[in-house]
Amino acid sequence: MEWQGWFSLALTVGALCVLTFTRVGPHLVMMAVLTILSAFGILSGSEALSGFSNAGLITVAAMFVVAAGIHNSGGIDLLVNKVLGQPTTVRSALSRIFAPVIVLSGFLNNTPVVATMIPAIHAWSRKIQIPTSKLMIPLSYTAILGGTLTLIGTSTNLVVNGQYQTLTGEAGFSLFSITAVGLPVAIAGLAFIWIFLPIWLPDRSDSRAFSNLKEFTLEVTVDPIGPLVGKTVELAGLRQLERVYLVEIERQGTIVTAVSSEEILHGGDRLVFAGDIQAISDLLRVNGIIASPENGNSDTLYKERAERRLVEAVVSPHCTALGQNIRDAKFRDRYGAVVLAVARNGERVKGNLGTIRLEAGDTLLLEARPAFVTRQRYNKDFLVINDLDTETPRHERAWLSWTILIGVVAAAGLGFISMLNGALIGAGLMIVSGCCSVSQAEKSLDLTVIITIAASFALGAALDKTGVAEFIATNIIDLSNNTPWLMLILTYVVVSLLTETITNNAAAVLMLPIVLEMTEKSGLNNEPFVFAIMMAASASFATPIGYQTNLMVYGPGGYRFSDFLKVGIPMNIFIAVATLTVLLVGWPLAKG
Repeated sequence: MEWQGWFSLALTVGALCVLTFTRVGPHLVMMAVLTILSAFGILSGSEALSGFSNAGLITVAAMFVVAAGIHNSGGIDLLVNKVLGQPTTVRSALSRIFAPVIVLSGFLNNTPVVATMIPAIHAWSRKIQIPTSKLMIPLSYTAILGGTLTLIGTSTNLVVNGQYQTLTGEAGFSLFSITAVGLPVAIAGLAFIWIFLPIWLPDRSDSRAFSNLKEFTLEVTVDPIGPLVGKTVELAGLRQLERVYLVEIERQGTIVTAVSSEEILHGGDRLVFAGDIQAISDLLRVNGIIASPENGNSDTLYKERAERRLVEAVVSPHCTALGQNIRDAKFRDRYGAVVLAVARNGERVKGNLGTIRLEAGDTLLLEARPAFVTRQRYNKDFLVINDLDTETPRHERAWLSWTILIGVVAAAGLGFISMLNGALIGAGLMIVSGCCSVSQAEKSLDLTVIITIAASFALGAALDKTGVAEFIATNIIDLSNNTPWLMLILTYVVVSLLTETITNNAAAVLMLPIVLEMTEKSGLNNEPFVFAIMMAASASFATPIGYQTNLMVYGPGGYRFSDFLKVGIPMNIFIAVATLTVLLVGWPLAKG
């Protein structure tokens, strides 16, 4: 190799060390690598930036928007209510999670699937009184397995396919090419999760209902034309709520206290709840519950609910509404926000919401437009503004969002349109149909993930262009003594180890040119080796940093690093054995 090759190899090792031993973001590391390769002339400008126009990358970005449409239309809530139900044991709960999550992850990028399912599973776990720590790691692992079922299930598959097309000039793989590997491995993996994880995962539940939480008083109204009218409190799902309870019902001037589970709900009933912020956020996602205007009148603020979100604000000593009750202060007209709930000194304030007199230090839960947060940065009415980034779902579009997703996936699967065009059309339809707003679509785009993927292509291109790939391939061939099955095992092991320490996309992009060079030199069929890269890069279970969905459930599940090691290392070994067995049995390694 010439100096460019050794430089690229040293840069690769340096990048791996930075990603492994520091907290520098992978997108920053990969962009730094891209800059160095371009500045030193190892790659031309077009070569360095080619990843940003890769079809796989654009497909990933579009699928983030499709997932946002499913979430913001209430499609995920529809799934929870219709499918998840009321299991009584951890294993029965896992059985309910498996089917929807693995199917969703097969056709949506599994990262946004987990992002949308975390709050749903969190609320559901409280409802069924099963510790969240028993469900969050299985949620991530199930999504990872589901992502291996199709080419669009994970960004890694799309990125590998895009780079494969670039490096070989071939057409690439179809939507279901990897299913023959992913399906049997996923079935085996789900069985492993169901048998062992309920035993190995910790129980970190908190039995104290309102421990260290602000307890709010919240008033909501039963939508007169919503699905809850005529249902009992029990059937409406308002009795089993955790960390929030129904205090009373106000109906046509009368108060119903000590509300019975058999109490029939009427349109326009004002329901008074007490609970914490997270529980109230869950409550406001219930189809048929709407914000209750504190003066009993409705206006365009209630009718035009697009882009409304929850905001937590603390009343300042300089607030102009201080000392007035919420109704007389005309809070909605004055601030362009609706008071949903009030907490004082960490406890709920008793009485009708509209009659509560505001005091300095009161914590308000508001429903407001994004402009409210911007305005209050320059005013003195509130000391603290915390945008909870929670918007009311558009439940009437839930079925429409699922129709769009199914239609796009079916069209791509049957070959009528490409995966790129299908994802772009699906994203556009989600926005045009109102399943998600433009701002929600923009927020759904995880720029750190997108930049990491795009910049990773530069390092892969450099390894290929400078001869590093050929050098490493030759050494792997020598190490394996040119034995095809040993080469396949080494390929899987190397990618798996890289994935646990750096990002899965970076590991796959680094290894693909090496593996293609290796199979070409040995006269082997490259397909099982490419599938081994896809599977190994996805099968990251042992650490929270190896796969983004693991990192996403780390906090909500209350886990420690050791929890992942305890369940993830055996899972890694099991999935490796299952994958390699399927590949060795099902694919000829030598070219026919």
